[in-house]
Amino acid sequence: MKSSKLIFLILAAGLVVLIAYIFMESFSQPGLERFEGKYEQIGFFRNENNTGPVIRVYAVRCLDSKEDWMEDFGNAQPHTKYGRTLVFFFSEDVKGPIDLNPKEPFFDAELNASLLGSYEKTPMGEVRFTKGVKQ
Repeated sequence: MKSSKLIFLILAAGLVVLIAYIFMESFSQPGLERFEGKYEQIGFFRNENNTGPVIRVYAVRCLDSKEDWMEDFGNAQPHTKYGRTLVFFFSEDVKGPIDLNPKEPFFDAELNASLLGSYEKTPMGEVRFTKGVKQ
């Protein structure tokens, strides 16, 4: 009888440790704070369709010239199944807010010269990241 209590206590302790580990891992994942000082959001558009594909378009002014964080930033943005998420990265010379819309070209064509890169997550979840000026 004592050995079955010991086995039960060991299993219960193991379960508590496992639950604590899962809880800590769930709340210790990096968030958008890792991008602080690297960007400034200067435009956002989201269609109001909650039953069909949701389209999100972001315009971001890059305060950090390194390109390695841009794809990570795009991956951190919300995405809806069968929806589309687009992030456009602009150089620091773009001032003020940018008006965005849900259809191409998404923003005023004169801003293409200041475009540093673009990120797209397609309706099927495929990621496309392009560095440089949009053609």
